[in-house]
Amino acid sequence: MTAKGEDAPTPLGIRRGRLPLHPFSNTPAPRHRRVHRPAPLAPAGKLGDERSMNIGYEFDFCGARLTALGSGALWWADHGLLCVSDLHLGKAERIARRGGTALPPYETMDTLTRLAAALDRVPARVVMCLGDSFDDLHAAHALPEPARLTLARLQAGRQWLWVEGNHDPGPVELGGEHLAEVVIGPLQFRHIAQAGAQAEVSGHYHPKARLRLRGRSVTRPAFLYDDRRLIMPAFGTYTGGLYSDAPVLQALMGPQACAILTGPQPTAIPMPR
Repeated sequence: MTAKGEDAPTPLGIRRGRLPLHPFSNTPAPRHRRVHRPAPLAPAGKLGDERSMNIGYEFDFCGARLTALGSGALWWADHGLLCVSDLHLGKAERIARRGGTALPPYETMDTLTRLAAALDRVPARVVMCLGDSFDDLHAAHALPEPARLTLARLQAGRQWLWVEGNHDPGPVELGGEHLAEVVIGPLQFRHIAQAGAQAEVSGHYHPKARLRLRGRSVTRPAFLYDDRRLIMPAFGTYTGGLYSDAPVLQALMGPQACAILTGPQPTAIPMPR
């Protein structure tokens, strides 16, 4: 059974959204001095095995047809682009180094394993990590050798874009390009949302949504979007989250904003406030 306002899943497991938002078409991206515009991206290829694709929720955003995957990654088929935000690789190492509560040191490989699984399911030519990919720059340099080798395998044959975040503002020597911002087609990608921006995709806030369902509370990491901006959930294993009713998210998102809950069957709902 599908939720009200949704079509039945397609053979690829993508759910097509008909959400009550104003039309988004062809919103021009404002100019910005620190924007990097990469060369035109190769078109996406066909899936080798359609049954292996992540279940996702397909929706229109500012002239782009996007798919919010259940893993928390964003898939833009027209450009063969997979985008993830807030990996926070090396968080356990950083906390231990600073004398905090020790955490099991497995989150880096768990995050990379889940990223590898997402890449196995879509024909990505380009991967964009939308900031805070590392918990700090020392964590990037201290990445264990198995994690480095895994990352190198994921990068092989793909264009890899590291967008800078507040935790990792400097270059890292792990392959790929390190950029302040990226503009592709009608969309601009940066780590932290800017007031007044249009057609913006960002991360940083680790949004999550909660709702009451059959007498119990359900909480999931969530994509938040309206007719101007899209805020990505955190992809990293030890990342936590900020509820969508937090004042900063209420101020950023418009009154018709929606939340797409991640998980086995991504579902769009009005953003909880």
